[in-house]
Amino acid sequence: MAVVDVFSALANPVRRRLLEALRDGPHAAGDLAGQFALSRPAVSEHLSVLRNAGLVREEPRGRHRYYHLNAKPLAEVGEWLHPFEHYWRARMEALADLIDEENP
Repeated sequence: MAVVDVFSALANPVRRRLLEALRDGPHAAGDLAGQFALSRPAVSEHLSVLRNAGLVREEPRGRHRYYHLNAKPLAEVGEWLHPFEHYWRARMEALADLIDEENP
């Protein structure tokens, strides 16, 4: 499978939920699959995309595969989003000012 960029990997809500599940620590693939109304092969495919984007690493333990979050590539997303934080903060402040003017 080709290398997937972080943004493409994060575009899917199932993959975002998988990353959220891994924030608390590693989980077996079967445990992760049990959290979704998807087949195990479908969840496995999502995990493969995350692995190819460098967002998770796979650890074989006997017959099971455990997945660990690798949050380092998310820094790229944070760097890209940072300039937009200023924009949204300014917009929210303008909205708050407008509300204050309307409700003295």
